Amino acid sequence: MTDPRIAPLPPDEQEPRTRELLDGLRFDPDAEDMNLFTTLARHPRLLKRWSQFGGVLLAGGTLSGRDREILILRTAANCGADYEWAHHLPIGAAVGLTEAEMRAMAGSAADAEAVDAVLVRAADELHADNVISDATWADLAARYDDQQLIELCMVVGQYHLVAFTLRSLGVQREAGLEGIPA
Repeated sequence: MTDPRIAPLPPDEQEPRTRELLDGLRFDPDAEDMNLFTTLARHPRLLKRWSQFGGVLLAGGTLSGRDREILILRTAANCGADYEWAHHLPIGAAVGLTEAEMRAMAGSAADAEAVDAVLVRAADELHADNVISDATWADLAARYDDQQLIELCMVVGQYHLVAFTLRSLGVQREAGLEGIPA
């Protein structure tokens, strides 16, 4: 797919409340709006509710940033979500993942599991089977509390939602951002 199925909402078509919502979603106030957000701005009520939920997982969650980004990058790779991948590389680096660790998230299960086996297994099982196996759950439960276990499932689910939406709407990566390594 080379063109978006739904184009980003241009600034001259944004109502003041939508513009305010988009302004609040920028990580850098001087940056351009992300294509993801301007595309979803065509449904501002949904964008507002979804971004609040995503914000809790991204900035207000109980999982460490490193654990969260391992789950997100593996989910992006599992779903073939280049846009998601590209935007989470700098976040992953900011929370301490090395370039090699992030690249491993796009590789085989063995490569990815070398970074963090239980998180990768959880993301892979949720992707493939829609449930975490009893064995993986036992390993997770030895490491995480109840809130973190709930959040872990929701992070993978949220980023499946994002991947499915991005890919189906044809949201284009911003210039200069690389997709999932081959």
